[in-house]
Amino acid sequence: MSRTFLISRTDAIGDVVLTLPVAGRLKQLFPECRVLLLGRTYTQAVAAACPWLDDFLNLDELLHLPEAAQVAALQATGADTILHVFPNKQLAWLARRAGIRCRVGTRNRWFHWLTCTKLVTLSRRHSPLHEAQLNLHMLHGLGQTGTMPLAAVAPLVQLTPTVPLRPELCQLLAARQPQQLNVILHPRSRGSAREWGLGHFGTLARLLHQAGHRVFITGTAAEGEELRPWLHEHQPYLTADLTGQLGLPEFLAFIAAADGLVAGSTGPLHLAAALGRHALGLYPPIRPMHPGRWAPLGPHASYVVYDKPHCQECRAQPAACSCIKALEPMQVASRVCGWTTLRPAE
Repeated sequence: MSRTFLISRTDAIGDVVLTLPVAGRLKQLFPECRVLLLGRTYTQAVAAACPWLDDFLNLDELLHLPEAAQVAALQATGADTILHVFPNKQLAWLARRAGIRCRVGTRNRWFHWLTCTKLVTLSRRHSPLHEAQLNLHMLHGLGQTGTMPLAAVAPLVQLTPTVPLRPELCQLLAARQPQQLNVILHPRSRGSAREWGLGHFGTLARLLHQAGHRVFITGTAAEGEELRPWLHEHQPYLTADLTGQLGLPEFLAFIAAADGLVAGSTGPLHLAAALGRHALGLYPPIRPMHPGRWAPLGPHASYVVYDKPHCQECRAQPAACSCIKALEPMQVASRVCGWTTLRPAE
């Protein structure tokens, strides 16, 4: 009888992307299995784009149901195993009430001792492992011991767009000249990463424009309003401002049709890497935010980090992080200009 696994990962987009290897590894271990992701509404498009995931259970919709209906919804998935990759007390109890036979959680959450059938020893904060490797440690609860090498994990981070790109955006990207790069800059992080700063991103846009490349700015509608003066100031160097114009499914399609993306350690950076695009991440050296833990994984993924391995000064004042701002725009521009042009992802 084939098995059905439910992966519970109810936080941000980048975290979900780095959990995709859990689904991919389950497909390797149990080729006939079904794998579902339990996540938030804003990550549903990521689940739909992942070849390893068969379905999606929406937490936001689930929690709007009466308790009995929540239990019934979990039972209706047919899941025999739930992996609590991101601990959630409410879901842990719900999975127990739903009678899911194998319930895997970490030992360092007291409620897992009362709700799970398998406990995994997993401490993330001081681990030298990458986040994707740590997520795979949840499979220890299924008897899969050891740590997968990062080289084996990276190919399991894969996404494929599910919607076509609007013709006008296809035409916009196709208007480049030979050897020109279509480069996406995603300046804001919505609090998920240290900010490189609009001054640096503005200089980078100018340098890339002067080098003959094309620059696109992305972000939410709210970020677009916040960036309005900056966008106006740097308009001569920008091919297009796309802030607030792309829902997540089309954002995936746009990234896949461009050459690459530059951002801090954000969801869009990990999306670009998973889509097989150039993905250049900007990182501080401070743990646990350093690239050893959060680097993008993909065939064209890379990062830059300030060479100050024992940085502690920025811990008390994250907004004034000097290590991330010490990354020079010329250094970043040089890395981008070394990219090869890529065919749009299929």
